Amino acid sequence: MFIEITIKTEAGQADIRIDSNQKINEGLHILNQRGILKAKVAPDYFRSAMNQNLVSAYKTFEEENIFDGDILTAIE
Repeated sequence: MFIEITIKTEAGQADIRIDSNQKINEGLHILNQRGILKAKVAPDYFRSAMNQNLVSAYKTFEEENIFDGDILTAIE
């Protein structure tokens, strides 16, 4: 299932549509490769705006209960 979320890092923010079974850091890597979010260092954790908790970049969006409309802010 695809979800639409916003990812915020020190490099800026991006609205993306992504497979919920993909790992968060893999999605961030793709954004970095495409020049959308050129982060100097890949964050290990994000804060979910919907759940108000920390999520690991090494788990999938589904494992971390990330759904449509969520905003993930990098903990850097």
